[in-house]
Amino acid sequence: MSHLDPYGGAEAPGWERPDRPTSLPWPDPDVEPGPWARGRQPGAELYAEPSTRPQSDRPAALRPPDRDRYGPYDERGGPGPRDSNGHRDLGPGDTPTAQIPPVRLGDGRDHDDAPTTQLAAVPAGDAREPVSLGPDAQEPPGRGHRGRRRAGAGRPASQQTASRAGRNLPAAISVGAGLGAAVLLPLFLYTPAFLLVLAAAFGVGIWEMSRAVRRQGAEVPLVPLVSGGVLTVTLAWFAGPDALLLGLLVTVAGTLLWRLGDGTHDLRRDMTAAIMIAVYVPFLGGFAALLAASPGDGPLRVLVTLVAVVLSDTGGYAAGANFGKHPMAPTISPKKSWEGFAGSVGAAALGSGLLLWLLFDVAPWWGAVFGMAVAGAAVLGDLAESMIKRDLGVKDMSNLLPGHGGLMDRLDSVLFAVPTAYLLLVVFVPAVN
Repeated sequence: MSHLDPYGGAEAPGWERPDRPTSLPWPDPDVEPGPWARGRQPGAELYAEPSTRPQSDRPAALRPPDRDRYGPYDERGGPGPRDSNGHRDLGPGDTPTAQIPPVRLGDGRDHDDAPTTQLAAVPAGDAREPVSLGPDAQEPPGRGHRGRRRAGAGRPASQQTASRAGRNLPAAISVGAGLGAAVLLPLFLYTPAFLLVLAAAFGVGIWEMSRAVRRQGAEVPLVPLVSGGVLTVTLAWFAGPDALLLGLLVTVAGTLLWRLGDGTHDLRRDMTAAIMIAVYVPFLGGFAALLAASPGDGPLRVLVTLVAVVLSDTGGYAAGANFGKHPMAPTISPKKSWEGFAGSVGAAALGSGLLLWLLFDVAPWWGAVFGMAVAGAAVLGDLAESMIKRDLGVKDMSNLLPGHGGLMDRLDSVLFAVPTAYLLLVVFVPAVN
């Protein structure tokens, strides 16, 4: 038998196909028909509807599930009726999780804390709707949100200890108490040991400042700066204000000579940074040595100065965190507010007025003036430090003190407050020579 041309015939071949394909021409109907053609035309079963096509002739993978086992099925083989979009409507007992048996945890009994007992049934309807597991259901395991650490039975939720002002308040209080003890104990137990505390503190401050200016490319000689800073504080302790100025000149001269050993390239930039550090840290801090070295009442002068600074910082923090609405210097320190400044001045004025009256028998209003001046200088020093850090592109001078940043982040207000306190106490409480 010759091969049949599917395009042969009276009509010319074309691209249009009939609405219903013709039956295949083989096997030849003249030959004895096979079991597939019992009383039917060849090819008829290929286009029969699912409801009319014999189930025994279908492959096993294409047969619909057992009706008795899975419930009533529609004429297209799907469970239950369908909507206009062809989606099946699930009944209350047809939800996927409703047929999951509870897991037995080894003892053959059902447990309320088994994993599958906490699975809620998926509601019938559009599968694209979000499914709520209820308030008592746990979040299913899987990939969590990016950047969020999820809590579990063995991993508690992360606790945020930062305050509204951006500090870790417990760590800040603990470190502040430790620093206060390190300053006051030597000051009152053995006053000459306080000179060692000042020298160590200003040495660390010079080191932090040198690291900070390096971010802008300035290379300052660290050895002459630290040595000159210790010399400046020591001269102020033993020889008074004139020696403090002499120590500053010696520090600048020694740093210049040391820097000239590396050539004159970028000399102006490096020496500008070095002079700024020498004036900012050891020279201003040397007034603390002048306060402590005052005959007779030196430790008390340091105490009232530090108390005024602490009251200024505490009052400003409390007022700014609770009532701060008007920024004081938003381009320098966005967290500073005029309400916080009022709290600083008020707290320092009240505390200093009482303290100077009790310790030095100074009239309370003069003590209040002392507190207001020290608070203003402390805030100005804090703003100056913020401006320096902003120009250098650093947030903290270092991470040496938890909750405070670097040591210079704590000395910023003190460095501006001690010269003011020294000058005012010379007027209000003349030194006994």
